[in-house]
This record gives sequence, structure tokens and C-alpha cells, in this order.
Amino acid sequence: MNSSLVFLFIAAFLACAVEAVEATTVVVAVGVTRSWRASLHGVGAGVVVLAAIVAALGPAIASIPLNPLRLVVGALLLIFGLGWLRKAVLRASGYKALHDEDAAFAKQTAAAEAAGSQRRGGLFGGDSYAFTLAFKAVVLEGLEVAFIVVTFGANAHNIPLAALAALCAILVIVAVAIKVRGPLSKVPENTIKYAVGILLSSFGTFWGAEGAGARWPGSDASLIGIIPAILLVSFAVVAVLRRQRERAEQLAAAGPAQGVTA
Repeated sequence: MNSSLVFLFIAAFLACAVEAVEATTVVVAVGVTRSWRASLHGVGAGVVVLAAIVAALGPAIASIPLNPLRLVVGALLLIFGLGWLRKAVLRASGYKALHDEDAAFAKQTAAAEAAGSQRRGGLFGGDSYAFTLAFKAVVLEGLEVAFIVVTFGANAHNIPLAALAALCAILVIVAVAIKVRGPLSKVPENTIKYAVGILLSSFGTFWGAEGAGARWPGSDASLIGIIPAILLVSFAVVAVLRRQRERAEQLAAAGPAQGVTA
């Protein structure tokens, strides 16, 4: 397997793992507090809807000429990746709270409990609220997975490999969820999101430039240089922001003390 395919698999795996963590957290919270039957029915219905969407849109995306596809998808991935990377940098520098799956699980649990214990007919597995919440989580996060698989795979001419990476990520997260049966806090989601932000920004830069007609030295091998370069720049930004925050905290702490002395 050449380097570009390795990068494709890793990027798709990590990106899909993040979406799977978020969807599985909702499904587990609803299953524990409301109804596993309704929750799993919602998951099944969501998977069917996603399969229909991918079947309808997959061929249309794959038929787009390669260079325009790379330009558009590269721009989208760069925007998407920079958004993730911005949040990851803010978290790493202390300006934004770390994402807490324990808190997310508790929030979903409280919402489920607050909805009451009313049960309806068997169409929704006996609990329409649990069904709807699980269905929504699977569809929303699944659309992100479908976008990652189709766009990454189409650009690299290897949709099966991107789909395999997505399947592996989903199976790993589901296996963890079955084992812990609670918050997925053992999955280092903040670190994964940082890595995904780096990879999406790198692929977006690479594909966007190629779509615009640029030629990278070494073709796909240039990713070996692009990824570390963006990583180092992000580390530098984190260091600068962390120093600024520490200085601001020191000044804030020294201000009242100086006023008392005066």
C-alpha cells in the first residue's frame, strides 16, 4: 500500500471515529435511560436512510470531473478541517474547555429522563422519544461519515478503502461502547479531533491546490511534508496563545493585589 492510501485510510478512520463517538454516546445514553429496543430501532432506521442517501448521491459525486471535484472538495475540507483545528488549538491552549464525553452522556441522560416514561405503540420500539433521538444521532453523524467516505474516496479513486476505514472506525467505537456500556470517555476524542483537524486541513490544501492546477513536488508524497508543516504551525499557535493566556491571568491576579498595596 503506497503512502497516499495509508494517509487516506488514517484520515477517514479518525474522522469517522469522531462521528461514531458522538452518535454512539447518544444511542447508549438513550438505551440506558429509556429503552434499548427503541434506541436500536432508531439506529436501524437511521442506517436504512443513510444507505438510501449514499446510494442516490454516490454515483452523482463520482461522475464529476476530477479537477473541479478536487477544487470544491479541497475547499470544503480545508474549511471543515480549519474549523476543527481552530477548536482543537483553543482547547489545547486553554481558551476553550476540553470536550467531555462524560458531560455529554450526562446531558443526554438528563434529557431522556426529563422526557418522562410514557410509552407508545410498537412502531418506534415502544418509545418514540428514544427512537427519534437515536435516529437523529445516527442520521446526522452518519451523513458526516458518508461525506467523508465519498469525498475522500472519490478524490483518491478508492471509495472502497475509505468505506473500509469508516467501517473499521465504527466497529471499534461500537465495540468500546458495548464493553464500557457508559460514557465513551476512554476514547481520546480531543486528541482525535486535533489529529483530524490536521489531516483534513492537509488534504484540503493538497486537493484544493491540485484542483486549481498546481503541481506538488513528488505528487502524493508531498503530504509527508504538508502534514508535519501544518502540525508544527498549530503547535506554535498553541504555545503563543498559552503564553498570552498565562500572562493575562498573571496580570489579572496582580491587579487587585497592587490596588490593595496602593
